[in-house]
Amino acid sequence: MMKNILEAPFVTEMRKTTANMYRIGWDERNGGNISYLLDEVEVAEYLDVSQVIRTMPIGFCEASLAGKIFIVTGSGKYFKNVDDDPENNLGIIRIAQDGETAELLWGFKDGGKFTSELPAHLMSHAARLSVDPENRVVMHCHPTHTLAMNYVHELDDKKFTHTLWEMCTECIAIFPEGIGVLPWMLCGTNSIGEATAAKMKEFRTVIWGMHGVYGAGKTMDETFGLLETVEKAAQIYMLTAHLPRINTIKDEEMVELAEYFGVKYKKDFLNL
Repeated sequence: MMKNILEAPFVTEMRKTTANMYRIGWDERNGGNISYLLDEVEVAEYLDVSQVIRTMPIGFCEASLAGKIFIVTGSGKYFKNVDDDPENNLGIIRIAQDGETAELLWGFKDGGKFTSELPAHLMSHAARLSVDPENRVVMHCHPTHTLAMNYVHELDDKKFTHTLWEMCTECIAIFPEGIGVLPWMLCGTNSIGEATAAKMKEFRTVIWGMHGVYGAGKTMDETFGLLETVEKAAQIYMLTAHLPRINTIKDEEMVELAEYFGVKYKKDFLNL
């Protein structure tokens, strides 16, 4: 007998995370989306994975993800509604063997479809899996202070990263590889997906200029915590940017931090 899909850990995680992200103001209206790579064996405890409800084109071909199963948020869906109505607001899809089609296994009960940003998500998953086979989560949101910072700070990988590293002692330990930054681009297109994926080969966090941020990680907690740390650093920057700075974390101290925590950091992003 199949277990209750609404009690599956991966559905529970999506419900809790989307509710939390809405509560803290990162995902207004239908802004933001999450995709989570699932284990087929675990999914099969809750669903007959041979039963495809319907198919949908994904808008590009990603052969490396053929056969992989994801739970994703829906297009036009509000994060605030996911917890109360997961079957309409979430979907479990499998990438078909052609690499161009999504097979719906569960969800989107009202006839909906996956997020319009699915190409960017899948391209990012493919990029991250190529450098970290344990990557499972891609998360997009609009954190207020990170977005505000886009308007008053140079949109440059090194400069943006360095500023954030200066804001909190933990930053260089949490995102030692730095932050990738893109200029403003039209969202929902393959072009922005390709640009994001290119950055994801090097960074787990990618800023979409004047739009929001993409984060990737091994677990939902890790990915959320990564973006949470970036947002806290951006908040501190925005609270202090207009004031004379008396103290800061020096580059030599960042090196000390990185070496103490044993992380591989971008040495060329420091001014030593």
